[in-house]
Amino acid sequence: MKNLLLKLTTLSLIASSAIYANGYKVPENSVSSVSLLAANIAHSSGADTAYYNPANMAFMKDENNLELGLMLISVESSKFDGKGEVAKEWITADHIESESELPIIPSIHFVSSKYNNFTFGFSMVVPSGVTKEWEVRPAKDKAEQFTLEVIELNPTVAYKINDKMAIALGLRALKSSGIVKSTSSASRDMEGESFDFGYNLALAYKPTSALEIGVTYRSKVNLEEEGNAKLYIGNAKVYDGGGSVEVPLPAQFNLAVAYTFDSQTTLEVVYEKSFWSAYKTLDFNYISNIPAILQPSMDNPISKDWEDTITFRIGVTQELNELTLMAGLTIDETPIPDKSLSFELPGTDSTAISFGAKYKVNENLTAGFGMLCSMKESRKVINEELQGEFASGETYIFSTGIGYKF
Repeated sequence: MKNLLLKLTTLSLIASSAIYANGYKVPENSVSSVSLLAANIAHSSGADTAYYNPANMAFMKDENNLELGLMLISVESSKFDGKGEVAKEWITADHIESESELPIIPSIHFVSSKYNNFTFGFSMVVPSGVTKEWEVRPAKDKAEQFTLEVIELNPTVAYKINDKMAIALGLRALKSSGIVKSTSSASRDMEGESFDFGYNLALAYKPTSALEIGVTYRSKVNLEEEGNAKLYIGNAKVYDGGGSVEVPLPAQFNLAVAYTFDSQTTLEVVYEKSFWSAYKTLDFNYISNIPAILQPSMDNPISKDWEDTITFRIGVTQELNELTLMAGLTIDETPIPDKSLSFELPGTDSTAISFGAKYKVNENLTAGFGMLCSMKESRKVINEELQGEFASGETYIFSTGIGYKF
């Protein structure tokens, strides 16, 4: 029973905040970022510059820019063939599937007109958020529902040093909430929420009219989740009280280089590093005493030992008078080692492709759309809880938005 309760604890409260390391993170939060797979850091000129490289705001025209966007994310089912261990019992799982997901995500970006050498920006985005649900054992014992919602408010300010260089600073304010449920001989029903802060830095350097360099850094943010935890053994409730856990959203570094050819074709290459090694353990605290049957397993830190990841992004933009065409390619890797892999996060390496377009309706109004497809690799796993193979379905993102200048 202690082993079972320990496994349930690993999924409790907002541990799901880390599920966006691979496959569930949402780095794309605008039409351009979906169309270019977030390869819009060195070369950017729309209102979403406020989020992807606010230093570039200093080189935009002296006018207000507003962009409103909406994304539909289609996440196909994850599949598993093999067996899983629950309370020292190995349960065979032949081709079980999670529920598919279809969230809708809004975004807002704004860049102000100039104030001497300063330009101000603001973004409201959803950098991560998904629900993972399984209805069949042994997955149901561990992740019947695994939900996270995160909203980020990101005010920024840019300073133009000279005609070739600018810097920027921003504040990250993240509101997160999550639900974790499981149903077994021991069950859980847990909720948590948090409001946390971080910062972001940016640099834009334009040595020539054709060559652009962008560097950005987003700080680690510890999501210090607090909420209510309920644990059951059979139909008997054995704990109902407050609980807390701290889970890091990792720091992220981007180095991007873009070059625009005489044909008005821009090629951008982005090197991205996410410092997921900050997620070493998962440790829980309770505001009241928990039953003796839950000790010491519920209080022991749970090893995660995730690994830093490297992502390469390539984006191509073609200007054609009022029409702008975009396409992208991304190669991403999972930070989750075999020993930490489980049903709540069947992370695998992935490759994504994208395309999109923007049309200049008039001098003030622009409309656009973007689409991407992320293709997951299958992954075999052998650890203390699982022996088998995960095959995750594709993820599709459809984006539409309008931009307005005034």
